[in-house]
Amino acid sequence: MATITAQKTLSERMEPYIAIIGPMVMILAILLFMAVAEPARYFRATNLNLILLDAALYMPMAMAMTFVITQRGIDLSIGSIAALSGIMMAFLIKQYGFSVYVAVPIAIMLGAVMGLINGLIITRFNVPDLIGTLAMDLVYRGFALVLAKGLVLARFPDFLTEIGRGQIPGFIPIPVIIGIATMIAGYVLLTRSYFGRYTIAIGSNPEAAELTGISVNRHKVYAYVLMGACAALGGVMLTGKLNAIQATSAPYFNLHVIAAVVVGGTSLFGGRASMLGSFAGVLLLSMMINALVTLRIEFFWQSVASGVVIVSSVALYTWMQKKDRDGAGGLFAGLMTPDGQKMLRFSAALIGVLIALLAIGGLFAGDPNPSG
Repeated sequence: MATITAQKTLSERMEPYIAIIGPMVMILAILLFMAVAEPARYFRATNLNLILLDAALYMPMAMAMTFVITQRGIDLSIGSIAALSGIMMAFLIKQYGFSVYVAVPIAIMLGAVMGLINGLIITRFNVPDLIGTLAMDLVYRGFALVLAKGLVLARFPDFLTEIGRGQIPGFIPIPVIIGIATMIAGYVLLTRSYFGRYTIAIGSNPEAAELTGISVNRHKVYAYVLMGACAALGGVMLTGKLNAIQATSAPYFNLHVIAAVVVGGTSLFGGRASMLGSFAGVLLLSMMINALVTLRIEFFWQSVASGVVIVSSVALYTWMQKKDRDGAGGLFAGLMTPDGQKMLRFSAALIGVLIALLAIGGLFAGDPNPSG
């Protein structure tokens, strides 16, 4: 019997990779812009190393957050988990004489326990993810403040600083190796394991997933445990990078990580995930912030630019998901519709706003070498 194979169109072949194409296009735009604006400073080896170090800090958390968001969850407590885990690890090393090889695993396990608490609050007490993790963010930050009492704990053993900023001679930095390893592990979990399949199934339709025999609540708890452990790892890496930790550390971890995951194409509505997209999203945000710093643009303008990128990305992926539901017949066909044309105009306007912000920020940037 002859088999008839339908020939896929270009748009059909490209659609599975659209999550990675979006942030990669933005990365290319940043590279082109900086190649014109500040090529000497931005493309120095030391600056590229700084970008990688900054991105590596968020990679483990972005990996875990991809699973949490894919199953229609959210975790706003990861900054506090990172800070509290780092504080506990610091006390074990500085005041109780624990070996760093023991204190680091204990800190990561403590983060997993905090993730477990988050998951149980959400599943056992039916507290919405947003409210539950926001409340626990306050709880964990409060514990960190009580324990630290305003102290800055600093000067840790070399092993810890190697985790945060060390480098293998002639190779990439150790934190980058850790970050990429976690992203690879997350990719395998998402695409080659039941854990990933169940996550996507729950995010697509929790009721249908329950009817197929998936223990939805238990799986959600697993995702939050993973998130807590990775947040604690982020706290360990931050402590090693700065060689210091305090209770107010990592205040914007949650927003940065969620933004990177969403920019990378993981849907806030659940059911759509891209680990490669999350990786690209982390790189994009780190490159963008570094570009703004290189242009000597004030921090406030950096926040505005970050917000513009996040809004445009969420708008694009929300439109794409609506297109999928409506069956518009492919991405490029969807772009030809009135809604698609509106989305293109909106995206162009936001890109124009971002470029204008860069220009205005550069115009009003302070002199990097003030006299006197």
